[in-house]
Amino acid sequence: MSTKPRSVETKRASRDLWTGQYGFLMAAIGSAIGLGNIWRFPGVAYTNGGGAFILPYLIALLFVGIPVLFLDYTLGHKYRGSAPLTFRRLNKKAESLGWFQVMVSFIITVYYAVIVAWAMMYAIYSIRLSWGEDTTTFFVADFLQASDGLISFAPVWNILIPLVILWVFVLFVLGRGVSKGVERLNKVFLPLLVVLFVFMVARALFLPGAIEGLNAFFTPDWSALVDPKVWIAAVSQIFFSLSIAFGIMLTYASYLPRKSNLSGTGLVAGFANSSFEILAGIGVFATLGFMANQQGVGISELEGITGVGLSFMTFPAIINQMPGGPLFGVLFFVSLVLAGITSLLSLLQVVSGAFQDKFGYSARKAAVTVGVVAAVVSVALFATTTGLNTLDVVDAFINNVGVVFSAIAMTLLAYFSVPKVRALRKHLNLASAVKVPAIWDWIVGLVTPALLAVMLLQALIDYVTVGYGGWAANSPNVLIFGWGTILLAVVGSVILTKVPWKNSTHDDIIRFRGEED
Repeated sequence: MSTKPRSVETKRASRDLWTGQYGFLMAAIGSAIGLGNIWRFPGVAYTNGGGAFILPYLIALLFVGIPVLFLDYTLGHKYRGSAPLTFRRLNKKAESLGWFQVMVSFIITVYYAVIVAWAMMYAIYSIRLSWGEDTTTFFVADFLQASDGLISFAPVWNILIPLVILWVFVLFVLGRGVSKGVERLNKVFLPLLVVLFVFMVARALFLPGAIEGLNAFFTPDWSALVDPKVWIAAVSQIFFSLSIAFGIMLTYASYLPRKSNLSGTGLVAGFANSSFEILAGIGVFATLGFMANQQGVGISELEGITGVGLSFMTFPAIINQMPGGPLFGVLFFVSLVLAGITSLLSLLQVVSGAFQDKFGYSARKAAVTVGVVAAVVSVALFATTTGLNTLDVVDAFINNVGVVFSAIAMTLLAYFSVPKVRALRKHLNLASAVKVPAIWDWIVGLVTPALLAVMLLQALIDYVTVGYGGWAANSPNVLIFGWGTILLAVVGSVILTKVPWKNSTHDDIIRFRGEED
């Protein structure tokens, strides 16, 4: 006869689960492969030693990325809950960290959706090359209708309409639950993304100048290996690209059946993500090589090699010049849309899962509750003439401060909390084909937070002394949309922690900590 609390048994039995390892793996890889893989990795690699960057990148993957990914998986799988429920079951006083991760995911969601909406429109523009010859002016002035004001609620209709359509679609998928909604979409979208992107890369490799582009990407600058900033950049890239330590993988792992292969799945997901990043680098730099060839300049003389500028200004300019440009454009921007939607769903599931756990909502009610608020904020702040400036500042602060702080707190909590990281490693090894050695404890609890603390300190010093993006540290943009975003996440986490748990979940949280798997 079971000695587990009845309410816990009922809660576990009714919790939606992935249909199997494959469904979870598709969702995990779909979350990890996002917009940043396509536009961030190539530029980071190029500016940090080119081919030499691959070495610190792979070391960071093995000794930081995958160990923390294992920690996310283990916490979610062992404690069977969203981020707030998991951390409260781990330590009664840690629920607020879970809600902080929820707030971080929510904030990323509201602007991430806008970038996906941009890509939706650019996929349509690609058909007739509607952006014209001056792609920068078109993006900033004609498409975004960008203004330099602090905030404007004047809507930009060619962004607002696709954004609303996108929100309706993702909330419909989210409302169908984990197995019938998120899993089914990832099983279709992820293979389609890979096929389209391989097609695009293959086309890029046959462009004039492609070899010069690949040489620029892979030619190593070995002196970069002695620069600590390069190693920090590698940790940063791995960390952000794997979607770890802010609730996503933890939440996804909580829907795994008890009998699962955690480490095996984590290794596949980690290396699949990095393989896609290197593939993206090959495609991007082959294409940039073509652009440099057409202009008669070197790769180093090109601008917009990373970020928003690469996707929405540089690439359209390249598409204008290349044979079969419209087809290449459609492939590229549809790939962005597919990558964006799978990542957007994972962010939303963090928030939806937390509301389901704490308030007893169904998947549909949580999707509507969370989604309507997120959609309204997304439209009001980012589908406007000041949306680009707002998005840029919010993105920098929530990632470089919010996400990194969340990761430091999570790893330290796991290491020092009772029953400490050894018990988590025991659970991980019981649920894994590949056993994790004891050194994992030290990597997760000491090495990783130390490296992340350096990253956080660098960001804080820059933001406090210099500011961000050309705005002074005391400018309204930095104060309101930078530090204000972090304050919002903190205050939101405190308020949500104070709200009582529905039914008997509160009592079960404490008893759960004493249960054996």
